[in-house]
Amino acid sequence: MRLSRITFGIAATALLISLAAQAEDAYVPQPPEHRRPGTTLRIDLIGDSTQTDNAGYGRGFCAHLSPKVDCLNMAKGGASTKTYREDGLWDRALSTKPDYMLIQFGHNDIESSEHLARQVTIEVYEQNLRRFVDEARSHGIKPVLVTPLTRRYFQKDGKVHSDLLQHAAVMKRVAADMHVPVIDLQTESIAYLDRIGEVAGTKLGITKKDAEGKLAPDKTHLNWAGSFVFGRMVAVDLGKAVPTLHPYLLRTPAALPPEGELAMRVFEGKPFKIVLVGDSTTATEGGWGPGFCATLTSNVTCVDLGANGRSTKSYLDEGLWTKALAENGNYYTFQFGHNDQKDDPKRHTDPATTYSDNLRRFIRETRAMGGIPIVLSPLSRRTYKDGKLVETDGLKEYGAAARQVAAEERVNFVDLLGLSQKFLSTMTQEEADAFDMVGHPDAKAENAAPAKPDRTHLNDKGKAVFGRMVADNIIRSQVELGPNVNGLPAGATPMLQPASTDGH
Repeated sequence: MRLSRITFGIAATALLISLAAQAEDAYVPQPPEHRRPGTTLRIDLIGDSTQTDNAGYGRGFCAHLSPKVDCLNMAKGGASTKTYREDGLWDRALSTKPDYMLIQFGHNDIESSEHLARQVTIEVYEQNLRRFVDEARSHGIKPVLVTPLTRRYFQKDGKVHSDLLQHAAVMKRVAADMHVPVIDLQTESIAYLDRIGEVAGTKLGITKKDAEGKLAPDKTHLNWAGSFVFGRMVAVDLGKAVPTLHPYLLRTPAALPPEGELAMRVFEGKPFKIVLVGDSTTATEGGWGPGFCATLTSNVTCVDLGANGRSTKSYLDEGLWTKALAENGNYYTFQFGHNDQKDDPKRHTDPATTYSDNLRRFIRETRAMGGIPIVLSPLSRRTYKDGKLVETDGLKEYGAAARQVAAEERVNFVDLLGLSQKFLSTMTQEEADAFDMVGHPDAKAENAAPAKPDRTHLNDKGKAVFGRMVADNIIRSQVELGPNVNGLPAGATPMLQPASTDGH
């Protein structure tokens, strides 16, 4: 199967530094400067979480198109017609210069008692849609409007009662007035769900857990099976709405790839294995790994192979990666940077070249043996100056490189550096020292003298806090893992990065 793709090279180190400040770049792909080789057509997906790859029908839609189509998913979790423009995503989408845009909003535009900043009146929603159509056309792009995918709101009569009917009606009116092709996904998805019923319909979505660990169905977002059902629906309807595109549609439904089959087994509660690969800030002695493993349900085998003092280079050179692959894990996490930045020639890597190349090798070889890779930026150090957390220790360059590689390789990314820095920036040095480990083997190398506080490695409290942070954020994009992470401890407030599951 061919998913939507991004093809651009690793930038120079200076660019990586600037990218480090742009948290959203981890979740909205940088537009490629050229089309994927061998393609004759580009289609962009413009919308909210129900269109994304990880939580919507995006990957299923792209999987049902010919390899001649460069299918680029520019949808953003939590976006509305208002915020998609305000956040610069619309300008970025226009810059990709597609032939067609499939535009679908509504879930986050709809007004609620929360009165969120992204919400707009139905009148403004219509104005925003008309503006998207006009501007797409002015750039030589053919817009196609898609009414919003229904939520799976089944009622006592066994039927779906949608809260998006008004938005669907407005979108169809805009399409008629402006002579734009329209796909009525709202009507068709309701009819499909009414036909298969609530039990079968629920199996197309993801699940969430509350603070007590109780599973509850997510009635908006999709798992792999749901993505392929509704993605196929949109692809077929596109061929009808725009007949010239019909030849680009696969004649028969695409089968789930191995990654999707694994994800569905995980959704069903089958046993699986996660392998943690990294340096000492992942390892059992002083890293977040033990805290992460402690959050997982009993059907998960969690193997922490983080190793003290290692970089991406030395982890490979010393054969540790070969041993990690031999574990035959289903998921692999990768977090390096602290030792890659050292001058030691046995460990040093450049963020824009060798470090990025090593991450790509981890990703490539994980996929080759049937595993799913997840990339993390390095954990923050906990040193303060003049009352503020020091963030100029060189880790940002490695964090930005990890982010860019993850986007380029279509791998889920956890910005642990940004998350941990944001969390620690609310503290004083004394408060952050509550996470410091005593007596770690790497303490002398990190802190110049063993008597100084170890502000890199974690004690049991730190392992629990930052392990929980990793778990809470992995499941926001690697959504099939959600049921396998226990609910938050009572009274805990999660530190979360933007993700494809944002929005209702």
